Amino acid sequence: MAAELPLKIGVAGAGAMGAGIAETAAASGIAVILTDLRQGAAASAIAAILARAAKRVSSGKLSQGQYDALAGALSAADSPDALADCDLVVEAIIEDPAAKQALFARLEDLLAPEALIASNTSSLPIGVIARDMKHPERFAGLHFFNPVPLMKLVEVIPGPRTSRETMERLLAVARHLGKEPVEVRDTPGFLVNHGGRAYPTEALMALQEGVASPAEIDAIMRDCCDFRMGPFELMDLTGMDVNFTVCEFLHQSYFAEPRLRSTTYHRYLLQTGQLGRKTGQGFYTYHDGAEQPSADFISTAAPAQQVVLAEDLAELRDFAASLGCRVAAEDDGASPVLAFPVGEDLAAHAARLGLPATRLVAVDLAFDSTRRVVLMTTVGADPAARDAVAAAVCASGRRVTAIADSTGFVAQRIVAAVANLGCEMAQMGLAAPGDIDKAMRLAMNYPCGPLEWVDRVGAARMLTILRNMQALSGDDRYRPSAWLRRRATLGLDIRSL
Repeated sequence: MAAELPLKIGVAGAGAMGAGIAETAAASGIAVILTDLRQGAAASAIAAILARAAKRVSSGKLSQGQYDALAGALSAADSPDALADCDLVVEAIIEDPAAKQALFARLEDLLAPEALIASNTSSLPIGVIARDMKHPERFAGLHFFNPVPLMKLVEVIPGPRTSRETMERLLAVARHLGKEPVEVRDTPGFLVNHGGRAYPTEALMALQEGVASPAEIDAIMRDCCDFRMGPFELMDLTGMDVNFTVCEFLHQSYFAEPRLRSTTYHRYLLQTGQLGRKTGQGFYTYHDGAEQPSADFISTAAPAQQVVLAEDLAELRDFAASLGCRVAAEDDGASPVLAFPVGEDLAAHAARLGLPATRLVAVDLAFDSTRRVVLMTTVGADPAARDAVAAAVCASGRRVTAIADSTGFVAQRIVAAVANLGCEMAQMGLAAPGDIDKAMRLAMNYPCGPLEWVDRVGAARMLTILRNMQALSGDDRYRPSAWLRRRATLGLDIRSL
């Protein structure tokens, strides 16, 4: 039997999230009453919604009939008492447990016994908020993402006493609103805020280690891995006041879990007011006329004509062929030596294989190298070898980013961190494996979900990257999730339960 849809939805809180939820519900054909204790705030929010809708009518993106239906579905009030006849009330007020609990106590006395109550909280545990409710079985989290009318994902989070009927009804509401709901366990940060930590924090670690600049790391993740924004661009967009605070909250909530650890420079930017775009300065400078740093390495050397392969790998042979370089049958003692380390830094790779570190040039072939090629050399290397390979890459029509020696280059380590955290969330049962991938694609605009990354890279190679990074760095932030290790070891599908 299909879950019953509400005839009227109440939204408590007329800020950006509350107004967005109200607009989305009204656009779906459901009557909505928006309330806020601030005098006139709800009416002002509705006026702003209708002003934006009027512009869409003028541009032909919305019909007059749709505008009239939207306007007719929205009403405003300055007191929660106006929500008494609603079938569902969604709370979107400040992230203060006491304020939310006071509102829910009032709503329980107002609403009919069968009416549902939901919180749009992004971080507070649903079970904690519902602890003193009389009827916690009708309460759950309904976490939308900003901007609500555009973002497809909704996290639906049960508390310890939420009924299955309540969950089914809320999932049905989310689908009716045109959203993609995922059911998520009640844990700190729920799913998206938890899973979204790996991308920026691993980039911050690479920056802290002096591997590459923010511009270089961002370009690598865009051009080689198809992320829409690099991690530093993304942090500047959301603001250090938001992303560092979330990082710190989750790191503390999970008892200093190394996978969730940020860096001192991230905290420093917050402390010094360099919040990103909103202040004009973060990892990048945003005032008019500011020169943006380049990620491109420019070589004036003659392009390499011949190379030696550190190992007889198909990837290295194909790469040499793409440069138009001959592959020497044996080391001539002069040509650049191409290497493709997986999870290792070049120093460890050279020592393990007995390679000449001075002429060794590593290239990351684990990801797309058709637009940008990442070259890596180790300490004491002769720059002439790198420069000759870089010149050959540029002559082939591609860009080059040259980085310092690093376990896992840049892309390997960041993608492995994203994938490993996704596997750990699956291990913890935060959501179904397919929902973890869907949530991270929809909410974070990732090119693919964490477990999908494992499929693209290969479970065995992903496990090798993490094991090598953990062994060489001694840092447990790279310890492989048991979910990944077991499935890679047994050759099972990464999504198998």
